Amino acid sequence: MAPAPFLTALTADPVVAVVRAPRIADAAALCAALAEGGVRHVEFTFTTPDVTRHLARAAATGAHVGVGTVLTREQAEAAADAGARFLVTPGCRPQVAEAAHRAGLPVVLGALTPTEVADAVDLGAAAVKIFPAAAFGPRYLKDLHGPYPGVPLVASGGINAGNAAGYLDHGAVAVCAGTEVVPADAVADGDWATITECARRFTAALGRP
Repeated sequence: MAPAPFLTALTADPVVAVVRAPRIADAAALCAALAEGGVRHVEFTFTTPDVTRHLARAAATGAHVGVGTVLTREQAEAAADAGARFLVTPGCRPQVAEAAHRAGLPVVLGALTPTEVADAVDLGAAAVKIFPAAAFGPRYLKDLHGPYPGVPLVASGGINAGNAAGYLDHGAVAVCAGTEVVPADAVADGDWATITECARRFTAALGRP
């Protein structure tokens, strides 16, 4: 997915479920459960064992899935081969950005300071992930948009149903939801009803179906 369509999809459904679990019972079923609750972007992570296998299973269903915590060129290439539709890094990773561009994938590069935001933009980020966002609060994203009015920012780290809307109101194009939406135990046990209900509560807090 090219950067422009990626941003269009992200703006329309501004929640990314970030999956961090020691085991995933069924990645395809997980994505379906999240979608039923209104969360249509799923970020698996390289902190999960065998993540590319899970990614490939989910990608085969047509789900909008990507991979996060991508630190190396090799990980980026493996994710692309497994069917990732976007890549996410915790910080500015030039080799990951280069591999993403070569594969034709949008990359969301992590940053925190104004200098790091500029670095991410220079590396061709489709969006910049502000992490850890909760350490500075929603107002910080509005402040960053002063010098960077056209840069799409994604809030990540410490986002919950109580504060997510504030980040969107202050200029984030999307927010990343973690264990509040994808509890590790529910992911490992295949408790899809719980996952759907968690996603539904989170999206409802944003005033979305």
